[in-house]
Amino acid sequence: MTLPLTTDRLVIRDWTADDAEAAFQIYGSSDVTHWLTPAMDRVGDAAAMRSVLQAWQEAQPNLIPPRGRWAVELRSDGRVVGGVGIRLLPPYREDLELSWQLRPEEWGHGYATEAARALVEWAFRQDGTDELFAVARPSNSRAIATAERIGMQWVGETTKYYDLRLQVYRVRRGDVV
Repeated sequence: MTLPLTTDRLVIRDWTADDAEAAFQIYGSSDVTHWLTPAMDRVGDAAAMRSVLQAWQEAQPNLIPPRGRWAVELRSDGRVVGGVGIRLLPPYREDLELSWQLRPEEWGHGYATEAARALVEWAFRQDGTDELFAVARPSNSRAIATAERIGMQWVGETTKYYDLRLQVYRVRRGDVV
């Protein structure tokens, strides 16, 4: 993404190493990492998070849009409240997965829905992107509700991705108004 995406309340932008402490509040929380697919151990400290962010930064220029990982910050004060991403799902690396993560204290404000909608609209402006998927563990009611609010349709349940039993949601280019 060459320019940040903005919504009424949010800015979606590239991660920087300076985001390590804020990112650690997301990816260092077992309340967040417990739900991630593939399963991810929580990041241990801000220094480890800085290393993760540096790896994401180095990989970003080599990813074909709409793939990538981005920070979600509040327009009002510049505070990073979450992250969003689009990546290829295993095992065949054909399906694009849309994902979102928020600091637990930011849950319930609609930030995930707002950021994900903006990312979906941007992704469908990229050549060759016709559909996006989201996967969620069956008991992750928050992720499932967000997928539905974005306008994603339930496709079914599968163990195809990450060798986990997951609910699969999809949005197609024609679904976005």
